[in-house]
Amino acid sequence: MRTFLIFLIAISTFQVQAQTKKAYLQTHRYDIQDDQFLFPEDDFKIIGFGAYHGSAKTEEVEHCLLNALTSEGKIKYYLPETDYSTAHYYDRYLKTGDETLLKDLVYHSGVSVPQERTIEVFEKWRNLKKLNDALPAEDQLTVVGVDIIVTYKYSIKHILALLPKEAQEFKAVKDLKKALDDPNTDFSSFQDSAGKLLVKAFVTDVDARPEAYHQVVKDKAVFDHILKNIRVTLGVFSGKREATIYSNYIHLSTIYDFDQNPQFMRIGFAHLEKEREGKHASFFTQLIEKGVYKREEVISVIGYLTKSEVLWDQLYDDAGEYTGYTTEAGFGIGDYEDEYFRGIQQLKDTKISDMTLFQLNDVNTPYSNNEPDLIEVILSSGPSNGERVAGKSTTAFLDYAILISESKASTPIEEMK
Repeated sequence: MRTFLIFLIAISTFQVQAQTKKAYLQTHRYDIQDDQFLFPEDDFKIIGFGAYHGSAKTEEVEHCLLNALTSEGKIKYYLPETDYSTAHYYDRYLKTGDETLLKDLVYHSGVSVPQERTIEVFEKWRNLKKLNDALPAEDQLTVVGVDIIVTYKYSIKHILALLPKEAQEFKAVKDLKKALDDPNTDFSSFQDSAGKLLVKAFVTDVDARPEAYHQVVKDKAVFDHILKNIRVTLGVFSGKREATIYSNYIHLSTIYDFDQNPQFMRIGFAHLEKEREGKHASFFTQLIEKGVYKREEVISVIGYLTKSEVLWDQLYDDAGEYTGYTTEAGFGIGDYEDEYFRGIQQLKDTKISDMTLFQLNDVNTPYSNNEPDLIEVILSSGPSNGERVAGKSTTAFLDYAILISESKASTPIEEMK
């Protein structure tokens, strides 16, 4: 009898909490496609948006967020999921509109996340340029990269642009230029690719005669920053990504005054959690734990998919030629019977559009109740993250949730005509 009563109490408590959350969400939801939508936060230093990769509407969601934030001049810098030099050339695209450059940037950025090597990401940047061009000159965005290097192509291009003609005659530099001019050169940093071996030789040459380079380089600070990031990747760099993102951010903050100029960051949501899952400290967690910003100055926005598809694999033949792609509509979206986020049903029950934003961090929110809704992943088999997040509140990790419904999968950029 006692066990039965405990069970009834537990069920009753769950129902009350569910009703409370539903009522709360109904008064804290926004259709971000509404022309009148304005992002609710004003006083922040950095806002990050992330979701599962590979779904088309995720790029539309980001555009809606950027449109709202820039319309009121709330952000100054755009931080994509890429390294410093690749971001430098994305910034050049925003200024020049060179779409041949843009297509190549999207392709090479996809070395890190192939699901982002898509037509939708290409179109996202085109739309961002239109948005940016329409802003007053003093409010236009600057693109800055803080991520680890996964392909050296644009790091090499950047370095060559910093070296005058006399330095272009150095053997190590000539070898880099020859490799850059060859479209078949593999520049991946996570294996001993042909490009990586040449980069190693170049760094060795710089170390052997630093004055020969530093006396002629056009911007020593930028040159040294690129080299510092290259050095991180020359050995085994598995597990160094989060520390590299944090280190780059802190260094570049002294140049771009990040504490005075708020940024929008687009990156996978694991980097945006404001609380540790177990021992792991994400980039946003480090900003808070190390006292860079107050917790309320760091805003995390995480997207959730329902009734959607994601790009899964790009397919290539033995010669490396693209042959097609696959998609997923179950595993990989975080909302199907064998794998789903705890509490996602509440979002589904209260959405008002296919892109509904929910504010979770308001005063008296029921999402600060020591339950990890929208963080714990429920799996039918295999280990989950339940033990790592047990007893922690949703709002310890994020501030806003966006439910993205009925999105088609993104399409590989190789399909672009």
